[in-house]
Amino acid sequence: MASGEVFDTKTKSPSLPRVNLLTMFRLGLFQMGLSMMSILTLGVLNRVMIQEIAIPATLVSVVLALPLFVAPSRVWFGQISDAKPLWGYHRTAYVWVGAAIFAIAAFLAIQVIWQLNLAATSAGGWTWTTQTIGWTAILSLIFAIYGLGISASGTAFAALLVDISEEDNRSKVVGVVWSMLMVGIIVGAIISSKLLTPDATTATLQASVNRLFMIVPAIVFGLAIAATLGVEKKYSQYLSRTTLVNREDTITLGKAWEILTASPQTGIFFTFLLVMTLCLFMQDPVLEPYAGQVFKMPLAESTKLNVFYGTGVLIAYGVSGFLIVPRLGKRRTAKLGCILVAFCTLLLGISGFTANPAFLKLSLILFGLATGVLTTAAVSLMLDLTVAESAGTFIGAWGLAQAMARGVAVVLGGTLLDIGRKLLPNLVLAYGLVFALEAVGMLVSIWFLNRVNVTEFKTSTKLAIASVLESDLD
Repeated sequence: MASGEVFDTKTKSPSLPRVNLLTMFRLGLFQMGLSMMSILTLGVLNRVMIQEIAIPATLVSVVLALPLFVAPSRVWFGQISDAKPLWGYHRTAYVWVGAAIFAIAAFLAIQVIWQLNLAATSAGGWTWTTQTIGWTAILSLIFAIYGLGISASGTAFAALLVDISEEDNRSKVVGVVWSMLMVGIIVGAIISSKLLTPDATTATLQASVNRLFMIVPAIVFGLAIAATLGVEKKYSQYLSRTTLVNREDTITLGKAWEILTASPQTGIFFTFLLVMTLCLFMQDPVLEPYAGQVFKMPLAESTKLNVFYGTGVLIAYGVSGFLIVPRLGKRRTAKLGCILVAFCTLLLGISGFTANPAFLKLSLILFGLATGVLTTAAVSLMLDLTVAESAGTFIGAWGLAQAMARGVAVVLGGTLLDIGRKLLPNLVLAYGLVFALEAVGMLVSIWFLNRVNVTEFKTSTKLAIASVLESDLD
């Protein structure tokens, strides 16, 4: 049999074609859309809520983290997409439905934020009243629904990448698709800065932000459809790889959990993802306020900082996926990325002492480069630690680790900022506390990475799958 060729268990016909470079870039449109949405929540809303509306940073970070705290649903969405096709598709339909949900929820969220601002203004400043409590509860519910949409679409999409790729071209798929994530950050930042009114009053700010939250979610939903239309039907090898053809309901959620916990390596890698992601995103809720309060940048300019970060990551994705990972290997590249990220977070903190925007922008480019190296290696390793029979379930578990860690990171970033403001003598040190803890945690994650063993994982998990199927036949 030719290299990479498999036969469909139903028809015995040659396998579907290997995914080409153009399709990889098309798939990346979905990731591009997700990062454009992240600009709205963690590039615009965080700044508006913390600085313009003056809501406490801890509360803002908790609300913004809610989409990540519903991440346990990723395991369920992954298992469902493995077992139950929707409209004839195991992945594509889940991507589309999830995208529709989070696009609508994003627009509703900003409308509730304006009501929250009115309630706080009528109370003479931020304080807990019946109105502010009520609007905060509604906002929290909307952000939770937004997170469910992200979980459903994101988990199904990542499982689709497993279905259409082979181990020998997976780092290239990841490099191309995740590079589009950074294109989205750059495009989203540029669109946001153009649509946002500079030095706006509250009234004009509200109009420009509303326009932004109508246009971008609509574009993102269109990108989700364009990215995945026809791809699963043409390239997915899910049915030919799995032993569960015509037995789609064989692996229940309970049995999926048995498979998921069969190898100690699952827990080790899960912990690595938790610690690594926590330290990679702790600055998310505070970066734009940092630029505004320490570097005196207006809202439109601070939003454009994502261009510098995204450019660094974009360059690193291409270089890592095609050059560094194939030469150093996934685990060694990930270790290098952890060290580089730790160094660059310290640079971000040091830049505050200069109050020089150029130093901050340079630090963000370097931070982006380091993040791109680490992310390419970690995601490639993640896809290797995934088996065909339960691809959605494992992707859900890895997505759970990342989303929960990112949620904790957002809350921790905002909380540390509030603590720093109270305990430390100036704002630079308060923000620096966040960056310093990121650096320390990133070095800790290397300890867990050194204990990851892909071969041991695959052996243990394959045995567990065989055991589950045998017990089902008894």
